[in-house]
Amino acid sequence: MTTPHTIAVLGLGRMGDAMATRLSAQGRHVVGWTRSGRTAGTVETTADPNEAVARADLVLLALFDGSACRQVLDEVHDALCPDAIVLNTSTVAPTEASDLARRLGPAYVHTPVLGSVRAAAAGALHLLAAGDHDAVGRARPVLDSLGTVRRVDDASTAAALKLITNSGLAGAVLALRDSLRQADALGLPRARVLDVLELGRLGGLVTAKKAFLAGESAVGAAEFTIGALAKDMALLAAASKTPLGGAAGLADTPADPEADIAVAAVAPAVADTVLEPLRAYIRGHATGDPAHFREAFLPTAHIEGIRDRAFVSWRLDEYCALFPGRPAPDEPARSRRIDAVDVHGTVATATMTLRHGADLFTDIFLLVRADEGWRIANKAYHRHS
Repeated sequence: MTTPHTIAVLGLGRMGDAMATRLSAQGRHVVGWTRSGRTAGTVETTADPNEAVARADLVLLALFDGSACRQVLDEVHDALCPDAIVLNTSTVAPTEASDLARRLGPAYVHTPVLGSVRAAAAGALHLLAAGDHDAVGRARPVLDSLGTVRRVDDASTAAALKLITNSGLAGAVLALRDSLRQADALGLPRARVLDVLELGRLGGLVTAKKAFLAGESAVGAAEFTIGALAKDMALLAAASKTPLGGAAGLADTPADPEADIAVAAVAPAVADTVLEPLRAYIRGHATGDPAHFREAFLPTAHIEGIRDRAFVSWRLDEYCALFPGRPAPDEPARSRRIDAVDVHGTVATATMTLRHGADLFTDIFLLVRADEGWRIANKAYHRHS
């Protein structure tokens, strides 16, 4: 097994620069190139990717997506050394990873990495390596310098596992956001909340970002951006053909896509203006006053569901006529809660649970942002007895 003499790192973003710096510090000759032309100045660089790969035994890709990988490899293909290994650490779709493996053959090792910029700098990444046995063996000294290697059967599986790992991260960020939002609504002190959250399953994320979450410091340079994580979730949704759940809302976080993912944990999950028609709807049920429903719904709205085993579809006027203008006799025992709200630009969906005596209702709302603000366009419901 021969250690590569020269390593070309194509892509010097946050992670690429950290890996290049780590390898250079280990005494390896590293030549870097970045599509943007912006570099941190920590390793030798060239303005021409062909020049970088022409003298490299190993080419390490650290690019944003599959499209970038294809474009860069097309550009440098003729300049690659005949026995060079291409080590791709980029996060791409499983089909894209398979395509790259087919195009480059035994020279290609798909190696997505798990871990932060700090882990890369410390050589503490986890690397999912999929490729020809001899190619992985030749690349092994470089991989070992970056962290712990886990062999994976094929490029598609390695890419899919990386997306699943990032799905867990997205879920943790949004779970933290929900926890902080609910704690604020309960009037709990942020410092005390973070101390307790640090003891639970979100502890690692809270510890890593605690000073920012507590408002004691700026978030600093992004280790993993909101935009990059949202991109990965879009890849996962397309590859799996299954819904992402709450993680789908990451792309609609009201924050700079280039900001660190910690910013998504403190960004407002849902603006109060989206909640206003839902709260008016709750007031309508609590008081029996149909004026609140007219405040909540668009005049053209329909309310549909199954009532007494028959499908019903009411116009707003017909729905309002069901309410007598006074609370139900058992109103003190009734309860209502907003379970979920997902906002996508000018439309949103919401789910609410209402417990009215022996009946449990699940209400699903479609909301739109009209000139006068958010209103409910339609409601469908299911009644459980």
